[in-house]
Amino acid sequence: MLRDKRIRFIVGHYGSGKTEFSVNYAIKLAKLGKKVALADLDVVNLYFRSREKTELLGKLGIKVIGSGIEAPAVDVPSISPDIVTPMQDTSYEAIIDVGGDPAGARTLGRYKEYIVDGDYDMFFVLNANRPETQTVEKAMEYLRRIEDTARAKVTGIVNNTHMLKSTTTIDVLRGQELALELSRKVNIPVRYISTIDRVAKELPDNLEGKIFPMTLYMRDEWMV
Repeated sequence: MLRDKRIRFIVGHYGSGKTEFSVNYAIKLAKLGKKVALADLDVVNLYFRSREKTELLGKLGIKVIGSGIEAPAVDVPSISPDIVTPMQDTSYEAIIDVGGDPAGARTLGRYKEYIVDGDYDMFFVLNANRPETQTVEKAMEYLRRIEDTARAKVTGIVNNTHMLKSTTTIDVLRGQELALELSRKVNIPVRYISTIDRVAKELPDNLEGKIFPMTLYMRDEWMV
């Protein structure tokens, strides 16, 4: 994590688990004593957004940047102008949770002036259980479409193949095969293998990519 670029954009298909990964990433950095900002750039999905965990993240000292309209009963596609703060202020470790799908990634294109090649990482979160990304051809097409609309290049793949709380090592290892095949096709490394803590402990330690244990912060206890 500490070798990643200061600005990390997290992209992926809706349902890939990119928001869960973003929140876990921010929390891990905060626990390492870093000054962290988590910006929610998702104007597509009205559910499971990182900004919903503002209170939890705030207690850990994480600055959360979400909607530009602060009203409890209003939820509209609005982005706070503060989104540029962690991009400009180099004292922050920044995680930008970008809207799912190419349409959501288009929002990132607005900030092209702050995106300098070599100064950021963009992680493509891959869930092999999603119909739209369950083959290397589909995943590659999706990745390229996101790059085109975001006007930025993916620098790393995150294997986040899951079945929520029912995830098994078989799920993750099957997803790893797809992630590696995609990696070879697009010449982008697998950077992380993210999964729930229980499964992370059971994975072999010789996988390509860093094992990234996660807590399901975005799902309440009653959710499966």
